[in-house]
Amino acid sequence: MRIAVAEPATLVRPYANAAFALAKEGQALDRWSRQLAVLAAASTQRPVQALLASPGLSAQRKAARLAELCSEALDDSGRRFLQVLAQHGRLPLLAEVSRRFDALKAKEDRNLDVEVHSRFPLSESQAERLKAALQAKFGKRVTLFAKVDESLVGGARIRAGDKVIDGSVRGRLDKLAESLLRS
Repeated sequence: MRIAVAEPATLVRPYANAAFALAKEGQALDRWSRQLAVLAAASTQRPVQALLASPGLSAQRKAARLAELCSEALDDSGRRFLQVLAQHGRLPLLAEVSRRFDALKAKEDRNLDVEVHSRFPLSESQAERLKAALQAKFGKRVTLFAKVDESLVGGARIRAGDKVIDGSVRGRLDKLAESLLRS
């Protein structure tokens, strides 16, 4: 018997959507984006990760300490949001909440940030062709962020918002193996 475990994206979505709705209603998308980015950056630091993982502190205390660390960047709504995340045990997901919020904001702005991971650097012409194809596919202005991933054998892996297009050799081999196992 397999126990279903929720994917981080599934856990993050309602919080990012709620933050986005509040920010949009208050015409504060940029302010919320900055607040979440600061919280996300802080949450990736080792001392803060240790704080968030500490079994001796209550969730509310963890949120209060994090709010103190980021006090200059947070307003009251940001502090309340942090407390809600703490109440539901979601503080470790701050980076994902921030990423999802920014994806929603970009959608609102009709911009799409796309990460392309490839074995070798993309040439300027490859990047432009890919950018044009992605703009046509998604109907948005695309900002391309190309990254070299030496763990890839070949091909590329593209992340556009919450969609992933795995055109890497490893991804194709995994799909082939999966289809063979189903047969």
